[in-house]
Amino acid sequence: MEKFLSSIGISDVKEIVYNPSYDQLYEDELQPGLEGFARGYLTELGAVNVLTGEYTGRSPKDKFIVKDETTRDSYWWNGNGTKNDNKPIDTAVWNDLKALAAKQLSGKKLYIVDGFCGANKDTCMKVRFVMEVAWQAHFVKNMFIRPSDEELADFTPDFTVVNASMTTNPDWERHGMNSPTFVAFNLTERMQLIGGSWYGGEMKKGLFSVMNYLLPQKGIASMHCSANCGADGDVALFFGLSGTGKTTLSASSNRSLIGDDEHGWDDDGIFNFEGGCYAKTSDLSEASEPEIYRAIRRDALLENVMVDA
Repeated sequence: MEKFLSSIGISDVKEIVYNPSYDQLYEDELQPGLEGFARGYLTELGAVNVLTGEYTGRSPKDKFIVKDETTRDSYWWNGNGTKNDNKPIDTAVWNDLKALAAKQLSGKKLYIVDGFCGANKDTCMKVRFVMEVAWQAHFVKNMFIRPSDEELADFTPDFTVVNASMTTNPDWERHGMNSPTFVAFNLTERMQLIGGSWYGGEMKKGLFSVMNYLLPQKGIASMHCSANCGADGDVALFFGLSGTGKTTLSASSNRSLIGDDEHGWDDDGIFNFEGGCYAKTSDLSEASEPEIYRAIRRDALLENVMVDA
């Protein structure tokens, strides 16, 4: 693993915690010596609660993609009368951001989590997550599909997510970016970099962006929806923006859940990209949404939930 880290510029690592168990994550994220947003707080239901500061959702204004030979003619770019979140940066800016992230993570205790994005074996993406914050490792362990021991034995990542949330970009104005925070993608290097945002969903939604780019090129639909299945194999899809009820509608006691947010549709049917749910907890009650409420227990992770003292 040291060789892999060295290949992306990270050196002198104190300790590598590879695919940590829930018990280890629970212990590490509740360490009383942790400061700021790295520290988790135990709730009475057994789940750990974390705070993410300024960013409690994605920051699309800080999303940038390297425009190179791979992506130049295959992305719908912002500009020339078109306004969207696909803002370009060049390779030189990417290299500066990558160096910032590597510097932040070098010399630290790191968590590395290997997982799958995509339940279809033909198109699933092997993803390696690298971070220094225990609860961020907990987040991706819950959100993505966990490989078996046999699958981990020869795991070679197709894509890497480097979360350096504790660092920011001091040269953002010179780089033509929006702020010191950055969420950057390089489809040639197959890598995502995160700096300045603690919001866990940047990792989840980042990979959704990547799947949105890759799957349609293979003739597969990539969909922002929830999905469930009836006893006879009938599938229902629920489309909507974040917070409009996709998770609630798909979590039905008389239908099997396929997934609550991100799916693909190929010749064999509907498949989930993820292995967990990212449900909103505002006004949540056991009476109104029993399946979601009962999932808040040990090994679940809460994000930005107000807790009574």
